[in-house]
Amino acid sequence: MNRGILLSLQILVAAATLVVWYLASATTIFGDPKTIAFFFGDPVSVIKRIWVWFSGGTIWYHLGITLTEAVLAFVIGAVGGVVFGFWFARKPLLAAVFDPYVKAANALPRVVLAPIFALWFGLGIWSKVALGVTLVFFIVFFNVYQGVKEVSPTVLNNARMLGMNERQLLRHIYMPSALSWVFSSLHTSVGFAVVGAVVGEYLGSAAGLGYLIHQAEGVFDVVGVFAGMFVLMGFVLVVDGIVTVVERRLLAWRGGNG
Repeated sequence: MNRGILLSLQILVAAATLVVWYLASATTIFGDPKTIAFFFGDPVSVIKRIWVWFSGGTIWYHLGITLTEAVLAFVIGAVGGVVFGFWFARKPLLAAVFDPYVKAANALPRVVLAPIFALWFGLGIWSKVALGVTLVFFIVFFNVYQGVKEVSPTVLNNARMLGMNERQLLRHIYMPSALSWVFSSLHTSVGFAVVGAVVGEYLGSAAGLGYLIHQAEGVFDVVGVFAGMFVLMGFVLVVDGIVTVVERRLLAWRGGNG
C-alpha cells in the first residue's frame, strides 16, 4: 500500500476517535456528558494541557528523565538479549541446562520486582532501568534464539563446504538470518522499555512521565492523566520510528521487504 494512503488512513482513525470522544464528553449522544467527562476527560482540555506543558517547558525535564531511563533499559536489555540469544542458540547443552531457569525468571511478575529494585538501587534512575531491562531482555532473547535456530541446515552445510569458519558463519549466515527477528523484538521492546521506566516512576520517583501521571491521579485530575498517557504514546511512536529507520537501513539488502 502507498505510504501516503496508509498515513492518511492512520490519521483518519485518530481523528475519528477524537471526534467520538468529543461528542461523548460534550453532547448527550452517548449519555450524560458530565459523567463521561468526569471519567474520561474531554479531548479539548487534554490537548490544552499538553500544549501548556510543552509551551511552558515543564514537560521537557520529565521527558528527559523518562527518555534516559527507557534508552538505557532498551540498550542494555537488547544487547544482553542478542548476546545471550546467540550464545544459547549456538550451545544446545547450555540452553538445555538453563532452560527452566530462564523460563522461571521470565515468569516473575515485573510489578513485584519493582519494589525490590527500588530497595537495591534506590529511587534514582537505575531502579527504573533495571525494571525496563527485565522486560526488554527476555523479548529480545527469545526472538534471537529462535531466529538463529531457524537458520536453514542446507545453507549452513553449503557454507561449511565452502570453508567458512565460525566467525564467518556468524557474520554471513546467522546474523542476517536472525536480523529480522531481532528488529521484530526491538519494535516490541521499545514500548516495554518505556513501560518499565514509567511503572518504576509511578511506584516511586520525583520526576518523569510516570511521576506526572501518578501526581494527576492523586488529585483525581483525569485530564492530566490522559494528557500524560497521550504524551507517553507519542513518545513511544517517535522512538519506534527511529528503530524503523535503522531497520530499513540495515535490511536494505532485502529490497522491498525491508
